[in-house]
Amino acid sequence: MAKKSSASSRRGKLFSASAESIFSRPLNKRQKAVLARIANRQAAGQDSEIDYSDIPPLTDEQLSPFRRAPKVLIAARLDRDIYDWLKRYGDGYSTRINHILRAVMSRAR
Repeated sequence: MAKKSSASSRRGKLFSASAESIFSRPLNKRQKAVLARIANRQAAGQDSEIDYSDIPPLTDEQLSPFRRAPKVLIAARLDRDIYDWLKRYGDGYSTRINHILRAVMSRAR
């Protein structure tokens, strides 16, 4: 007889989602309940009793890897078929161009 795996070792179902689909999707009942609990805790002031005094403040050096360099506004000429392909996936095509160029740049390093 085969050994049954425990529930804690089962892998979750993987799925692919874009940021646009995540943010545009309405909340389900469980998510609304979690948000309501958090709002009730904040309204009751329970979070204000947390003592943060033993946590040292982060320095600029520690925070620097998380700061993005400022973006530069440019004008680029694209072939019409490339532009149509980028627009086919919706708004945000300039961000999509940036992601594509970043991926090519990281492979070239």
